Amino acid sequence: MTQPSRPVRTRFAPSPTGFLHIGGARTALYAWAFARHHAGTFILRIEDTDVERSTPEAVQAILDGMSWLELAPDEGPFYQMRRMDRYREVIAQMLAAGTAYRCWCSKDELDAMRAEQEARGLKPRYDGRWRPAPGRALPPPPEGVSPVVRFANPEGGAVAWNDLVKGPISIANDELDDLIIARSDGTPTYNFCVCVDDWDMRITHVIRGDDHVNNTPRQLNILKALGAELPEYGHVPMIHGPDGLKLSKRHGAVSVMQYDDDGYLPEAVINYLARLGWSHGDDEVFSRAQFVEWFDCAHISRSPARFDFDKLKWLNNHYLKASDDARLAALVAPRLARHGVKAGEGASAAIDLARVCALLKDRAQTLEEIADLAMMFYGEPHPHADDLAAHVRPESRPALRAFADACRGIDWTREAIAAEIRRTVAEHKLKMPQFGIPARVLVFGRTQTPALEAVLALMPRETVIHRLAAGLAHAL
Repeated sequence: MTQPSRPVRTRFAPSPTGFLHIGGARTALYAWAFARHHAGTFILRIEDTDVERSTPEAVQAILDGMSWLELAPDEGPFYQMRRMDRYREVIAQMLAAGTAYRCWCSKDELDAMRAEQEARGLKPRYDGRWRPAPGRALPPPPEGVSPVVRFANPEGGAVAWNDLVKGPISIANDELDDLIIARSDGTPTYNFCVCVDDWDMRITHVIRGDDHVNNTPRQLNILKALGAELPEYGHVPMIHGPDGLKLSKRHGAVSVMQYDDDGYLPEAVINYLARLGWSHGDDEVFSRAQFVEWFDCAHISRSPARFDFDKLKWLNNHYLKASDDARLAALVAPRLARHGVKAGEGASAAIDLARVCALLKDRAQTLEEIADLAMMFYGEPHPHADDLAAHVRPESRPALRAFADACRGIDWTREAIAAEIRRTVAEHKLKMPQFGIPARVLVFGRTQTPALEAVLALMPRETVIHRLAAGLAHAL
């Protein structure tokens, strides 16, 4: 695309009828990145005119999701319900200009009109019977009926735009009927409010899902009737599940904040969403700053993207490994609290959570996995009877007792512990698994951990000695 000729202003305009899902988050990301790339302005607008379905909880979920993803708007949030006077003002102007008119058709008349058209094999549409026209005599308005207001859509010709993603699109005006822009109770409708908002907010580029393609010709015609400068439009294909079907809850179409709950880092989700339908060569891992530098609509795919949890987890593992250990500790601590562990307090104060995270982050895909693994340090071991029987064998017990005694006199460092393990294994003529597995079972209650000397070094010396001795006594 060419360099924009006017200061770029994009918007993300969700309806608060549910949570901010992953598809909406990607739309917000693309609109945000486009504005940042062009040193423009990113606007958040809450389209809450669906009073029956909009809720304060959904509004907060949108704001929470945007905040977690660090997609801060430069302006807003603006709420459509607070702009009703402006919408009514514009409708009055359109009525006066003849670009809108009142229609008194009842529901029964509209149903009959639709049935007759379908019987004739025609596309159901409003037939314009209340539309003023030179030489047309309209019937007197029926008493006791509140009219709707319809937009006088242009007749003949076509409405066309060069979509930033899909390329040239043209729709014949004859395919569009006269859209209701205000209901009989005076409430303005979605497509009309969007136009007034985009006009007033000087939106230059509308990046949104391609489920809005059918709205675009109507909105363009309304904007033209208002004399507004037209934005450019880019319609992004939907996200499908791994099976190629429409993304659903079972695929990952859940609240963005669920990804926070599940232990994903926001930078991993941002990287994944950026790449989910857009590309920069073969680059898979890139920073937010790189994405802003590279982003354009020309490299958004015209085909639906497929959500891949394995790839998201792979990316999350990459960002976990690159994360500062103190930051990870702060994120893992509340997850441990849900297990009843208050890191840094009581007995757990002797175990440095940042060091625990440093050890575990390479093998974990989420913060939840780090928290689950960390419980080996903070929870009491409960070895399974089968593990005790299978691994704490008579040939291993003397070595375990000797190691416990030796622990009292060595430096409590990973290197010193590793040296003592090697000495003990050699002295008792064991293979490493014959010592390592039972030691893990007794101290941590599990057969597998990271390197034995590494996990032991994070535990208090007296705790290791006590658990070895108690476990050996219990295993007899």
